[in-house]
Amino acid sequence: MRSIAGKTVTALIGAVVSVGLLSPDRARAADEYMVNAILPMTGNASFVGVLHSATLKLAAETMNKKGGVNGRMFQFKVYDDQTSPQVAVQAANEILASKPAVMIGSSLVAMCNAEAPLLKNGPFTYCISPGVYPPAGSYMFSGGVATKNLLSALVSYIRNRGMTRVASITSTDATGQDIENSFDAIFALPENKDLKLVQRTRFTLGDLSVSAQMANIKAANPDILIAWTTGGAIATIFKSAIQAGLDVPIATTNGNQANMVMEQFAEFVPKTLYIPTSMFPDSEGFLKLDPRIEASQKEFYQTMKAGNLAVDYLSAGIWDAAMLTLSSVQKLGPQATASQVREHIASQTDLVGINGVYDFKANPQRGLDSRNALVTRWSAAEKKWVVVSGPSGEMPVRP
Repeated sequence: MRSIAGKTVTALIGAVVSVGLLSPDRARAADEYMVNAILPMTGNASFVGVLHSATLKLAAETMNKKGGVNGRMFQFKVYDDQTSPQVAVQAANEILASKPAVMIGSSLVAMCNAEAPLLKNGPFTYCISPGVYPPAGSYMFSGGVATKNLLSALVSYIRNRGMTRVASITSTDATGQDIENSFDAIFALPENKDLKLVQRTRFTLGDLSVSAQMANIKAANPDILIAWTTGGAIATIFKSAIQAGLDVPIATTNGNQANMVMEQFAEFVPKTLYIPTSMFPDSEGFLKLDPRIEASQKEFYQTMKAGNLAVDYLSAGIWDAAMLTLSSVQKLGPQATASQVREHIASQTDLVGINGVYDFKANPQRGLDSRNALVTRWSAAEKKWVVVSGPSGEMPVRP
């Protein structure tokens, strides 16, 4: 999917390299606190890794303006996992040899799952993918709102909009199975008794067309289609929906909530596209959030604008992970151990970020739940995501 990023990724790579973020041989200055990050800088998910690395640079600059850690400046050293679990393991083993206290990454489920068995004794690791479910008490934490909570918010919004007939299309891999299990649990809740999954269909990643599945979905006459996959696969679904003449709203995962994805797929993005996500989008007064969240978001928006980076889930997903990690090191000091950082974050019940208020006791390893999720709609005219629901997908609701 490198083509999704196009010239933007090329420009970002140049910018990141120019500041030395990707140089593995750069000497550690005495006034630096080095934080290792494993990201997919090349391979199919390079557009994710490059934007994540650029956001990490801005996060470090933001914390350094606040004094760094005891006067030492934060610096990220990025290892390229090449969008490969095997390479992610190699990178993790290299990092572990130096016994660091903290680590960021990777960006995707497969790479994080591959790293997890290596982290029995640390370092404290923030995986950026919300699709990872680390065991309570482990050294890996998962970023963002969990898939099941995103789906819960989406279904609440669907119900509040008066839609009752829902169709779904999911991949046959582990990600698809995860969302299928969530469908079963959420649609079985009493409040969703009037909702009906009128068609459940699947496809294999790499399929060039899902025209047969889309014909079955159209025949079921749904009010909305939930298409839970990312990248090139979601483009295939969008195209097949147009070809089938399916003219209903489509909802998808926030893994597609990236400006460059919408730009690349602009010709066949549905007229109405909903994405459940965390609280980071600017609601422009539509919602009244905790003032501390709004203050954090304002700093984030200003920082991203100054860095000439887009505000979307790619940047928002890693921003809180970086800021929570760096602020914990700042509080504990440069000699803090992996165990101390883990225990500090795990004990927090009121940590504020751009994605919500984190309660790690109520939600171990993640801090967020469905109360930190809301629903957005892509506005092609404005080129942004418009907030259309309240927290948990509840009222207030707008079209």
